[in-house]
Amino acid sequence: MVGMGMLVGGEGSHDPNIEDTLLFASFEGMEHGDLRVLAVLATWFGVHSGRVNADRLTRLVGLQGSTRVRAFWGALARWRAADRRFARLVQTYRGPRVDLLPTGTEFQVARHGEDPRFAGSKLRAPANVLRDRPSDVLSPTELGKRHAAYRWRLVIGPTYRADMWAALERDHGLPAAALARRTYGSFATAWQVRRDFATWKAARGA
Repeated sequence: MVGMGMLVGGEGSHDPNIEDTLLFASFEGMEHGDLRVLAVLATWFGVHSGRVNADRLTRLVGLQGSTRVRAFWGALARWRAADRRFARLVQTYRGPRVDLLPTGTEFQVARHGEDPRFAGSKLRAPANVLRDRPSDVLSPTELGKRHAAYRWRLVIGPTYRADMWAALERDHGLPAAALARRTYGSFATAWQVRRDFATWKAARGA
């Protein structure tokens, strides 16, 4: 999480996969009750959702058996509904509303209201529980300096191609099959990216 620009303390791994990390953090928050992680995750998504590979995240969430995790992502996707890439993510959970807190949600909502980010969604979260503090996450500029795949997503867009360019930047000789496995993309895309990367290197005289 720290390697993704979530300032929760400790040392971060180098260039962690973005969607894998998002899913892992949501499990920590929703299944293990780590509200601090969940708060930082929600803030991160508010700042950086435009650089998330929505197709891959939707596939990952749809495979999860945890209704709490799927409700959380459906709620976040509804919050960012202006980005139509997340329309299918909203539909990964269609059950009844899920309370964020195991106990006391009714009291907290009555006293403080609902968190406006999740109001009307499948997740009922009191307004005073998940703080939204932008200083808890790196800005896009700072994250782009530290995370190669995020940086390439700023250039190319939030696609498998961007992740492949980042992987080739680290290891120029990575075969297409290994590149596809490492980035969860298709062999065909990996082959095309390797070809384009080689052309780019030749054009630069590298």
